Amino acid sequence: MGARRAAAAVLDAGALIAFDKGEARMRALVRQGLGDRVRFVVPAGVLAQAWRDGRRQARLAALVSDDHTTVEVLDELGARVAGSLCGRAGVTDVIDASVVVAARLHDAPVVTTDPDDLRRLDPGVDVRAL
Repeated sequence: MGARRAAAAVLDAGALIAFDKGEARMRALVRQGLGDRVRFVVPAGVLAQAWRDGRRQARLAALVSDDHTTVEVLDELGARVAGSLCGRAGVTDVIDASVVVAARLHDAPVVTTDPDDLRRLDPGVDVRAL
């Protein structure tokens, strides 16, 4: 998972969609992460962005059901922090903000297809662009 071995990695919607489509780089990253016992964190809103039909999304269904994956709810405290991030950055994407909050909470990198959007919210967030 990069220069330092991460105990966790946060996946955004772009990462989930890439995995679901079978993109080789994302599948290899997940395979490596599972081999290294990395815990994958998926904010619930991110799952909602990527989920369309579980009957047709077998890869995605398997990933989010795996014991190494946690789908993290957005509780009141997380919602307040995400909203504050949006307010400070002048953006409205609460789901991206929840990804940044999860990354900070778990001291984990974010696997993303939109590094600029996340850095707009938090310039110091550790992103791994696909």
